[in-house]
Amino acid sequence: MIDLSEIDDWPVDNVAAAVRHGDSIVTRGDVDRPFALASLTKLITALAVLVAHEEGTTDLATVVTESGATVADLLAHAGGIAPDDPRAVARPRTRRSYSSAAYDLLADHVAATSGIPFFDYSREAVLAPAEMTSTTLGGSAGWGATGSVHDMVRLAAGWSEDLLVSAATLRMATSVHLPGLSGVLPGFGRQDPNPWGLGPEIKGMKSPHWTGSLNSPSTFGHFGRSGTMLWIDPESGTTLVALTDQEFGPWAAEAWPSLSDSVIRGI
Repeated sequence: MIDLSEIDDWPVDNVAAAVRHGDSIVTRGDVDRPFALASLTKLITALAVLVAHEEGTTDLATVVTESGATVADLLAHAGGIAPDDPRAVARPRTRRSYSSAAYDLLADHVAATSGIPFFDYSREAVLAPAEMTSTTLGGSAGWGATGSVHDMVRLAAGWSEDLLVSAATLRMATSVHLPGLSGVLPGFGRQDPNPWGLGPEIKGMKSPHWTGSLNSPSTFGHFGRSGTMLWIDPESGTTLVALTDQEFGPWAAEAWPSLSDSVIRGI
Protein backbone atom coordinates (compact mmCIF):
# COMPACT_ATOMS: atom_id res chain seq x y z
CA MET A 1 0.00 0.00 0.00
CA ILE A 2 1.29 3.45 -0.88
CA ASP A 3 2.05 5.47 2.25
CA LEU A 4 3.18 9.08 2.12
CA SER A 5 3.25 9.64 5.86
CA GLU A 6 7.04 9.98 6.01
CA ILE A 7 6.74 13.48 4.54
CA ASP A 8 5.35 14.51 7.94
CA ASP A 9 8.88 14.13 9.34
CA TRP A 10 10.60 16.25 6.71
CA PRO A 11 12.32 19.41 8.08
CA VAL A 12 9.96 21.76 6.21
CA ASP A 13 7.16 24.12 7.20
CA ASN A 14 4.78 23.06 4.44
CA VAL A 15 4.70 19.98 2.21
CA ALA A 16 2.20 18.23 0.00
CA ALA A 17 2.61 15.11 -2.12
CA ALA A 18 0.75 12.82 -4.48
CA VAL A 19 1.31 9.47 -6.13
CA ARG A 20 -0.51 8.43 -9.24
CA HIS A 21 -0.48 4.75 -10.14
CA GLY A 22 -2.83 3.64 -12.87
CA ASP A 23 -6.22 5.21 -12.17
CA SER A 24 -5.60 5.71 -8.46
CA ILE A 25 -4.17 8.79 -6.76
CA VAL A 26 -2.92 8.92 -3.17
CA THR A 27 -2.32 12.35 -1.65
CA ARG A 28 -1.11 13.89 1.58
CA GLY A 29 -1.12 17.53 2.60
CA ASP A 30 -2.82 20.45 0.91
CA VAL A 31 -2.60 19.51 -2.76
CA ASP A 32 -4.19 22.82 -3.80
CA ARG A 33 -1.62 25.00 -2.05
CA PRO A 34 0.66 26.84 -4.50
CA PHE A 35 4.42 26.44 -4.05
CA ALA A 36 7.32 28.06 -5.84
CA LEU A 37 8.22 25.42 -8.43
CA ALA A 38 11.74 26.58 -9.28
CA SER A 39 13.11 24.30 -12.02
CA LEU A 40 9.92 22.26 -12.32
CA THR A 41 9.01 25.30 -14.43
CA LYS A 42 11.25 23.82 -17.12
CA LEU A 43 8.80 20.94 -17.61
CA ILE A 44 6.07 23.47 -18.42
CA THR A 45 8.32 25.44 -20.76
CA ALA A 46 9.56 22.32 -22.52
CA LEU A 47 6.02 21.10 -23.17
CA ALA A 48 5.13 24.49 -24.63
CA VAL A 49 8.15 24.27 -26.93
CA LEU A 50 7.10 20.77 -28.01
CA VAL A 51 3.61 22.07 -28.80
CA ALA A 52 5.23 24.83 -30.88
CA HIS A 53 7.25 22.17 -32.67
CA GLU A 54 4.16 20.13 -33.51
CA GLU A 55 2.28 23.23 -34.64
CA GLY A 56 5.14 24.16 -36.96
CA THR A 57 5.90 27.37 -35.07
CA THR A 58 9.44 26.18 -34.52
CA ASP A 59 11.55 23.12 -35.22
CA LEU A 60 13.74 21.20 -32.82
CA ALA A 61 16.62 21.42 -35.29
CA THR A 62 16.43 25.22 -35.60
CA VAL A 63 19.68 26.92 -34.60
CA VAL A 64 18.98 29.48 -31.88
CA THR A 65 22.39 30.74 -30.71
CA GLU A 66 25.37 32.24 -32.51
CA SER A 67 27.44 29.29 -31.30
CA GLY A 68 25.15 26.87 -33.15
CA ALA A 69 22.94 25.43 -30.39
CA THR A 70 19.58 24.13 -31.60
CA VAL A 71 16.20 24.17 -29.88
CA ALA A 72 16.73 20.51 -28.93
CA ASP A 73 20.21 21.24 -27.57
CA LEU A 74 18.88 24.00 -25.30
CA LEU A 75 16.04 21.81 -24.04
CA ALA A 76 18.55 19.09 -23.11
CA HIS A 77 21.19 21.39 -21.57
CA ALA A 78 23.59 20.56 -24.39
CA GLY A 79 23.80 24.09 -25.80
CA GLY A 80 26.87 25.19 -23.85
CA ILE A 81 25.04 28.10 -22.18
CA ALA A 82 25.98 29.46 -18.74
CA PRO A 83 23.62 28.64 -15.86
CA ASP A 84 22.12 32.09 -15.32
CA ASP A 85 23.02 34.24 -18.32
CA PRO A 86 22.91 33.59 -22.06
CA ARG A 87 26.65 33.53 -22.75
CA ALA A 88 28.33 30.50 -24.25
CA VAL A 89 30.63 28.57 -21.91
CA ALA A 90 31.18 25.49 -24.08
CA ARG A 91 30.74 24.36 -27.65
CA PRO A 92 27.25 22.97 -28.27
CA ARG A 93 26.78 19.21 -28.01
CA THR A 94 30.02 18.60 -26.09
CA ARG A 95 28.74 18.36 -22.49
CA ARG A 96 25.71 18.92 -20.27
CA SER A 97 25.88 22.51 -19.06
CA TYR A 98 22.78 22.92 -16.90
CA SER A 99 21.22 26.28 -17.74
CA SER A 100 18.08 28.17 -16.81
CA ALA A 101 19.21 30.93 -19.17
CA ALA A 102 18.89 28.45 -22.05
CA TYR A 103 15.18 28.18 -21.28
CA ASP A 104 14.82 31.95 -21.42
CA LEU A 105 16.45 31.82 -24.86
CA LEU A 106 13.88 29.21 -25.88
CA ALA A 107 11.06 31.40 -24.57
CA ASP A 108 12.34 34.36 -26.59
CA HIS A 109 12.63 32.17 -29.68
CA VAL A 110 9.07 30.83 -29.47
CA ALA A 111 7.72 34.30 -28.77
CA ALA A 112 9.48 35.60 -31.87
CA THR A 113 8.32 32.77 -34.15
CA SER A 114 4.74 32.65 -32.85
CA GLY A 115 4.18 36.38 -32.39
CA ILE A 116 2.74 35.65 -28.92
CA PRO A 117 4.41 36.51 -25.58
CA PHE A 118 5.80 33.23 -24.31
CA PHE A 119 3.92 33.06 -21.03
CA ASP A 120 0.67 33.68 -22.94
CA TYR A 121 1.67 30.94 -25.36
CA SER A 122 2.39 28.56 -22.47
CA ARG A 123 -0.98 29.29 -20.86
CA GLU A 124 -2.77 28.50 -24.12
CA ALA A 125 -0.60 25.51 -25.07
CA VAL A 126 -0.12 23.83 -21.68
CA LEU A 127 -1.93 25.28 -18.67
CA ALA A 128 -5.41 25.61 -20.16
CA PRO A 129 -5.66 22.22 -21.94
CA ALA A 130 -4.02 20.44 -18.98
CA GLU A 131 -6.46 22.15 -16.58
CA MET A 132 -3.63 23.51 -14.45
CA THR A 133 -5.80 26.17 -12.86
CA SER A 134 -3.59 27.20 -9.92
CA THR A 135 -0.31 27.58 -11.83
CA THR A 136 1.08 31.04 -12.46
CA LEU A 137 3.95 31.98 -14.76
CA GLY A 138 6.38 34.85 -14.48
CA GLY A 139 10.00 35.85 -14.07
CA SER A 140 12.01 33.18 -15.86
CA ALA A 141 10.89 30.41 -18.19
CA GLY A 142 13.46 28.28 -16.39
CA TRP A 143 12.38 28.75 -12.78
CA GLY A 144 9.63 31.34 -12.25
CA ALA A 145 6.35 29.41 -11.96
CA THR A 146 4.25 28.60 -8.93
CA GLY A 147 1.80 25.73 -8.76
CA SER A 148 0.10 23.09 -6.66
CA VAL A 149 0.55 19.34 -6.32
CA HIS A 150 -2.79 18.94 -8.09
CA ASP A 151 -1.47 20.88 -11.07
CA MET A 152 1.84 19.00 -11.10
CA VAL A 153 -0.06 15.72 -11.34
CA ARG A 154 -1.83 17.20 -14.36
CA LEU A 155 1.54 18.31 -15.77
CA ALA A 156 2.90 14.80 -15.30
CA ALA A 157 -0.08 13.48 -17.25
CA GLY A 158 0.94 15.80 -20.07
CA TRP A 159 4.36 14.15 -20.05
CA SER A 160 3.08 10.57 -19.92
CA GLU A 161 -0.09 10.70 -22.03
CA ASP A 162 -0.81 12.28 -25.41
CA LEU A 163 -2.91 15.08 -23.90
CA LEU A 164 -0.88 17.96 -25.32
CA VAL A 165 1.51 16.45 -27.85
CA SER A 166 1.60 13.17 -29.71
CA ALA A 167 2.86 9.92 -28.24
CA ALA A 168 5.68 9.96 -30.80
CA THR A 169 6.82 13.39 -29.65
CA LEU A 170 6.70 12.29 -26.02
CA ARG A 171 8.80 9.22 -26.79
CA MET A 172 11.38 11.43 -28.46
CA ALA A 173 11.34 13.99 -25.65
CA THR A 174 11.74 11.39 -22.91
CA SER A 175 14.59 9.64 -24.72
CA VAL A 176 18.20 10.73 -24.27
CA HIS A 177 19.30 13.60 -26.48
CA LEU A 178 22.94 13.03 -27.42
CA PRO A 179 23.73 9.90 -25.37
CA GLY A 180 27.12 9.81 -23.74
CA LEU A 181 27.39 13.46 -22.73
CA SER A 182 28.72 13.98 -19.23
CA GLY A 183 28.21 16.92 -16.92
CA VAL A 184 27.25 18.07 -13.46
CA LEU A 185 23.83 17.23 -12.08
CA PRO A 186 23.14 20.16 -9.72
CA GLY A 187 23.29 19.01 -6.14
CA PHE A 188 24.62 15.54 -7.02
CA GLY A 189 27.94 16.17 -8.72
CA ARG A 190 29.45 15.09 -12.00
CA GLN A 191 27.70 12.25 -13.80
CA ASP A 192 29.27 10.35 -16.68
CA PRO A 193 27.09 9.96 -18.60
CA ASN A 194 24.45 12.50 -17.58
CA PRO A 195 21.40 11.58 -19.70
CA TRP A 196 18.76 14.19 -20.41
CA GLY A 197 15.70 14.37 -22.63
CA LEU A 198 14.09 17.38 -24.27
CA GLY A 199 13.15 18.92 -20.94
CA PRO A 200 13.09 16.09 -18.41
CA GLU A 201 16.16 14.71 -16.74
CA ILE A 202 16.49 10.94 -17.26
CA LYS A 203 17.80 8.83 -14.39
CA GLY A 204 19.82 6.29 -16.34
CA MET A 205 22.55 4.84 -14.12
CA LYS A 206 23.28 8.05 -12.21
CA SER A 207 24.52 7.73 -8.67
CA PRO A 208 23.96 9.53 -6.38
CA HIS A 209 20.53 10.64 -7.53
CA TRP A 210 17.40 12.29 -6.17
CA THR A 211 15.09 9.40 -7.14
CA GLY A 212 15.20 6.04 -5.37
CA SER A 213 17.31 2.95 -5.89
CA LEU A 214 14.14 1.14 -6.97
CA ASN A 215 13.28 3.61 -9.72
CA SER A 216 13.95 2.24 -13.19
CA PRO A 217 16.68 3.79 -15.36
CA SER A 218 13.94 5.13 -17.65
CA THR A 219 12.52 7.30 -14.84
CA PHE A 220 12.34 10.93 -15.90
CA GLY A 221 11.32 14.23 -14.35
CA HIS A 222 12.88 17.18 -12.56
CA PHE A 223 13.56 18.71 -9.21
CA GLY A 224 13.69 22.34 -8.15
CA ARG A 225 15.92 24.38 -5.90
CA SER A 226 12.86 25.48 -3.92
CA GLY A 227 12.46 21.94 -2.58
CA THR A 228 10.20 20.49 -5.28
CA MET A 229 10.36 17.24 -7.22
CA LEU A 230 8.41 15.27 -9.81
CA TRP A 231 9.23 11.93 -11.37
CA ILE A 232 7.50 9.55 -13.74
CA ASP A 233 8.61 5.92 -13.86
CA PRO A 234 7.31 4.39 -17.11
CA GLU A 235 8.22 0.84 -16.10
CA SER A 236 6.09 0.87 -12.95
CA GLY A 237 3.51 3.28 -14.36
CA THR A 238 3.93 5.55 -11.36
CA THR A 239 4.20 9.31 -10.82
CA LEU A 240 5.41 10.99 -7.62
CA VAL A 241 5.11 14.71 -6.88
CA ALA A 242 6.33 16.34 -3.68
CA LEU A 243 6.38 20.11 -3.15
CA THR A 244 7.82 21.93 -0.14
CA ASP A 245 8.78 25.44 0.93
CA GLN A 246 12.26 24.40 2.11
CA GLU A 247 15.17 25.05 -0.25
CA PHE A 248 16.89 21.96 -1.64
CA GLY A 249 19.76 20.73 0.49
CA PRO A 250 21.14 17.61 2.19
CA TRP A 251 17.73 16.97 3.76
CA ALA A 252 16.19 16.52 0.28
CA ALA A 253 19.06 14.41 -1.04
CA GLU A 254 18.26 11.98 1.78
CA ALA A 255 14.47 12.30 2.01
CA TRP A 256 13.51 12.15 -1.67
CA PRO A 257 15.19 8.81 -2.50
CA SER A 258 13.75 7.32 0.69
CA LEU A 259 10.22 8.41 -0.22
CA SER A 260 10.71 7.25 -3.80
CA ASP A 261 11.69 3.77 -2.70
CA SER A 262 8.76 3.64 -0.27
CA VAL A 263 6.39 4.52 -3.09
CA ILE A 264 7.78 1.85 -5.43
CA ARG A 265 7.60 -0.76 -2.67
CA GLY A 266 3.98 0.19 -1.98
CA ILE A 267 2.55 -0.09 -5.47
